[in-house]
Amino acid sequence: MRSRCAVPIAFALADTMHPIPTVRRATSADVTNLLGLVEEYWRFENIPGFDPARVGLQLRRLLTEAHLGSGWIALNDGMPVGYLLAVYVFSLEHLGLTAEIDEFFVLPKMRAIGIGGKLVQAAEAAFVAAGCTSVALQLARSNDSGRAFYLCRGYSPRSGYELLDKILTVD
Repeated sequence: MRSRCAVPIAFALADTMHPIPTVRRATSADVTNLLGLVEEYWRFENIPGFDPARVGLQLRRLLTEAHLGSGWIALNDGMPVGYLLAVYVFSLEHLGLTAEIDEFFVLPKMRAIGIGGKLVQAAEAAFVAAGCTSVALQLARSNDSGRAFYLCRGYSPRSGYELLDKILTVD
């Protein structure tokens, strides 16, 4: 019986007409390519307020100030098809540096062939190298496929907790 968490075999079946997607750490040179994916992700998640100039500025900041976090980009034949952005947070409760997956998106037409798994694997290896003690993320309650993806990779809900947030403004 095949596990529901089985690794896709699409990469093993790839040929010259269907290149194998690659994943690498994103740099500030990738901001333009990433902005298109970020805009699609925000549309997908119904996140309002996408402004390419403002988002691009903060994305460039994240990718050039290593203490803030890191990003990874997935490319298929040189075209961006997915990304993962993570930020670093110090947590006394977790006894050190932790990572939070802030944004993670793979184009719908490129899903279920292992790209998401490669992005998470690359990010987790970097988190370990950076000395992170844990990784966390936020997930929409309605995102059942995303939940299954994460559960298969060892993530679990933190029972007894919920996320609260507040937008801060300068008075």
